[in-house]
Amino acid sequence: MSFLFRLFSSAPKITMADARTKVQQYIDSSPVVVFSKTYCPYCASTKSLLKSFGAKTTILELDQEADGSAMQDALQEISGQRTVPNIFIAQKHIGGNSELQSLDKAGKLQGLLKDAGAL
Repeated sequence: MSFLFRLFSSAPKITMADARTKVQQYIDSSPVVVFSKTYCPYCASTKSLLKSFGAKTTILELDQEADGSAMQDALQEISGQRTVPNIFIAQKHIGGNSELQSLDKAGKLQGLLKDAGAL
């Protein structure tokens, strides 16, 4: 019986405050941070675009994080956006893939990345 208890209760629940702190630490310590999911095609497009610039990017795959769901809830509180990709450049919320692609098409993305110290 104790085996079953450990099996189903092995991961401690993270509090919303802990998740918010963790997310904010990533935002504050990275020139570019992308909160992503491995199976998301929009996330793949975002990661590909940033890679094409050679940008120093922190990528968190929320579907591979034990507390990914709590982190996604915290992102909703911090940015007002729950969907992925959820992108921050120089601690500023950019939005998702559509916004990132628009910045690139407008010729503004490279400058943002340089200003952030990501290039």
